[in-house]
Amino acid sequence: MKDDPTKRSFRDAQEDIQTSSGVPDTEQTRSPAYRLAYDDLDFILRDQLRPVRLQLELLKPEIMMKEQEVESTIVLFGGARIRPPEEADKAPTPEMAAMSRFYDEARKFARIMTERSIARSGGREDIIITGGGPGVMEAGNRGAADAGGKSIGLNIVLPHEQAPNPYITPELSFNFHYFGVRKMHFLMRASAIAIFPGGFGTMDELFEALTLVQTGRMRQVPILLFGREFWEKVINFKALADVGTISPEDLELFRIVETAEEAVAAIDSWEGVGLKRGEVPGR
Repeated sequence: MKDDPTKRSFRDAQEDIQTSSGVPDTEQTRSPAYRLAYDDLDFILRDQLRPVRLQLELLKPEIMMKEQEVESTIVLFGGARIRPPEEADKAPTPEMAAMSRFYDEARKFARIMTERSIARSGGREDIIITGGGPGVMEAGNRGAADAGGKSIGLNIVLPHEQAPNPYITPELSFNFHYFGVRKMHFLMRASAIAIFPGGFGTMDELFEALTLVQTGRMRQVPILLFGREFWEKVINFKALADVGTISPEDLELFRIVETAEEAVAAIDSWEGVGLKRGEVPGR
């Protein structure tokens, strides 16, 4: 629910900004020191105010998601460079062109999950959330739009400009400065995580989620890796267990799937959802 200014005991902060703009123009009122602290961008951007900016970046999406009745999310991670099939001929390599099938699977998976969300909760639970950019992220938001549902995009400011893809619900299109806060918003409401082929960013997000669940810092949720050929080629999970850097039980924290339908079936049959590990096997 939005704040109702008529029910406040004290004067509204916005009112004071307007009042302050109308004071006489003097040497004192022109001084930066006179500006209201919360209306002074130069002050807010000081290095000493980083903790405040971190808090603001955590709070803004939290408040706005509650206003949009977001109760839980389905997370989609994956490569920004994966093109839709109709643009596969523009891919730099044949291997990347073949990856376009994952665009279709991500779009289909998001559509199915959004249709279920609308039918089961009126669109409040299991809302698709992506990184807000192109590729697999666009496919996820697009699939939700295909189903007539809303979806979330968590963009981040990069050296090269990245605009939000056009399929994100505008009221749920966010932009971040801090990677760490953005990652929290990906996982805070997650009821499942679907991870498609990608690069460094995708790997970072995959291993952070696995580590949080492995160590009991996060409740267990279905973690689905799309594309066995890709994942078994780039990461030898079994070798980690064989040498003992993870336990064999840790290999059960995720499943590899090929299709949207297989992913949905895995979500429906997943055991231990919502529980936190009490101990890390092998430690």
